[in-house]
Amino acid sequence: MRSLFIKQSTVTVPEYASSSLHYAWKSIRSPVVIPILKLAAILCSVMSIMLFIERVGMAAVILMVKLLRRKRYTKYKLDAIQQDLQRNKSYPMVLIQIPMYNEKEVYKLSIGAACGLSWPSDRLIVQVLDDSTNEVLRELVESECLKWIEKGVNVKYETRRNRNGYKAGALKEGLEKQYVKDCEFVAIFDADFQPEEDYLWRTIPFLIGNPKLGLVQARWKFVNADECLMTRLQEMSLDYHFSVEQEVGSSTYSFFGFNGTAGVWRIRAINDAGGWKDRTTVEDMDLAVRASLKGWEFVFVGDVAVKNELPSTFKAYRFQQHRWSCGPANLFKKMTKEIILCDRVSLFKRFHLIYAFFFVRKIIAHWVTFFFYCIVIPVSVIVPEITLKKEIALYIPATITILNAVCTPRSLHLLVFWILFENVMSLHRTKAAIIGLLEANRVNEWVVTEKLGNTVKQKNNARSSRTLQFRFAERIHLLEIIMGMFMLHCAIYNLLFGNDHFFIYLVLQAGAFFTMGFGQVGTLVPN
Repeated sequence: MRSLFIKQSTVTVPEYASSSLHYAWKSIRSPVVIPILKLAAILCSVMSIMLFIERVGMAAVILMVKLLRRKRYTKYKLDAIQQDLQRNKSYPMVLIQIPMYNEKEVYKLSIGAACGLSWPSDRLIVQVLDDSTNEVLRELVESECLKWIEKGVNVKYETRRNRNGYKAGALKEGLEKQYVKDCEFVAIFDADFQPEEDYLWRTIPFLIGNPKLGLVQARWKFVNADECLMTRLQEMSLDYHFSVEQEVGSSTYSFFGFNGTAGVWRIRAINDAGGWKDRTTVEDMDLAVRASLKGWEFVFVGDVAVKNELPSTFKAYRFQQHRWSCGPANLFKKMTKEIILCDRVSLFKRFHLIYAFFFVRKIIAHWVTFFFYCIVIPVSVIVPEITLKKEIALYIPATITILNAVCTPRSLHLLVFWILFENVMSLHRTKAAIIGLLEANRVNEWVVTEKLGNTVKQKNNARSSRTLQFRFAERIHLLEIIMGMFMLHCAIYNLLFGNDHFFIYLVLQAGAFFTMGFGQVGTLVPN
């Protein structure tokens, strides 16, 4: 037996092998690492092409819409409908819902804007749905409501002693109130949204002119886009979402999602779709998909913009992006079968919903950005056996980036920062999408996005060093720091052994991961 084992030991192992990382790497490199990376490169290349085709397709639709001047909402004869309303005094009853939760900085802005809407006062109800847990703040919000009631506005202040269903639960209970039964339409505004005075006059006529229309969605206008670099970069991404994704979905009659605010619903469409549900953290998208499967149509009105606030702290933005990435993936898992089996809508619409809206935009887009551009491509520096074509590794991402950036011309000079920022955020979006698909921990986590209002303008410079140290510790994010170290390692390797200048990108990306890993991005709010 002993001779048999000695006979089989033909591999010569160096004395230092047991403690050498180099030897361990050599041992698994060819049989394990290279095959896995080659497979990953192939899968990521396929996903990258899928995303590229989808983005170029949307760009072609937008180009055609602009050249032919055939935006869907321009086909409606709004002037005639508005004149008919004023002539016959046949104003529909409209409900305004303002869900809020401890919105200390912005509650006055939202309530004031809603109460200032131009619409006959006897045909308008402003419903403030306050789930605040701060009793003092509740009194302040109620006092603000009473102030507008004294001015003749029909304001209803509604509170709950629990947060069951979060926002969806509040909206659902709000629609169940007795005084809502006479309302035909409901406009929803989050606590930081400030509609212009003529908002209802520019949206309600669409619903009156087409009984098949269930939703009119307006775009967002950001009042604090210039607050810091992070808000400028958010503006670039959201401008693309509204200018391209929402416009294409509306113009092609395929599908686009409700943004959760700055939209007007036909209440009958909400009820027909089964009402608000709290099964995911994207109750707005859930309702829109169900209403669409019932045959209701939506229109996006890009000419109507509602002012609102972008999250300017990195902590708030991370929570928001987790919800926006985890929720759609979870909803995709829950509704795929229902969408496939729905025979009430066309095959094209079902295919668009499953493939383009959910799979490519809500899952593939995150995975490609992180796994391909932050893992596979950097590793190809260390493992030269992984060969990537320039068309896949360079031209496709460059085209996608340019298509996104042209929607915000004023920020074109920030293009490099936007690429680096989005790559870092793809780490969290990918993680959130996986959590949503697997229904793992944090799948139903709901953290209200922090609004600052005018807080940032009232900086307190007299902060103790102890407070600063504590807040600095809070701002450390290990995942970003680990990714930064990985990128830096690849950059150094490429600098020492590579024949190209790829290390420039790797160093920049490592810097972006470190910057966000140490919390040095966004607005620092004083205690």
